[in-house]
Amino acid sequence: MKKIMLKLSKIIIPAVISLFFFSSAASAHVTVTPKTSATGAWETYTLKVPVEKDVATTKVTVKVPDGVEIMSYQPVPGWVYSAEKEANGKVKTFTFEATGEGIQAGQFQQFVFVAKNPEKATKAAWDAFQYYKDGSIVEWTGDEGSDSPHAITDIVTATSTDHHDTTVTEHAEKTDNAQTNEAEKEDETSNSLPLIISCAAALLSLAALILAFRKK
Repeated sequence: MKKIMLKLSKIIIPAVISLFFFSSAASAHVTVTPKTSATGAWETYTLKVPVEKDVATTKVTVKVPDGVEIMSYQPVPGWVYSAEKEANGKVKTFTFEATGEGIQAGQFQQFVFVAKNPEKATKAAWDAFQYYKDGSIVEWTGDEGSDSPHAITDIVTATSTDHHDTTVTEHAEKTDNAQTNEAEKEDETSNSLPLIISCAAALLSLAALILAFRKK
């Protein structure tokens, strides 16, 4: 029996650790949604900042993609907004900085802002810099598939049914509703992750147990 348990531990423990490591790494990225938007649109974007360390995040700075114009932001209690602008007045980078404890370990914070998309189709890369209370900085500036990828919004050509003469308020309301639904779906996916991992671990355990008894 001891030999069987030893065999099981050698198989199951590394598998479970790998599953947890993968799920943690996949969900810890700074993201900007939606991932797709139309050219020339006034889009309501949501910047989601999770904490991947045991210390709090106290500041996040985002570099504005070429052709994107930041128009407004939604105030967040406990955070102050600031922007670095170019000579023409356009926002070059913007920052949300905590006035209190910041985002604690195991938590995330969302920051909402409105931006005008470029008139030509492109892939807008949102380079982000996450500052921790211990002085460390995580640069989310890499390509897709890297350890610290930046978020990308695919700006696609608007169709003939799009109306760009709509007021800013109407655009913000429509995109905000769409963004809320997307955020809810994303949260539902995140919440289901532990259940998926538990099921996978159980299946691995069962398979290892059957294999061990067959070899006995």
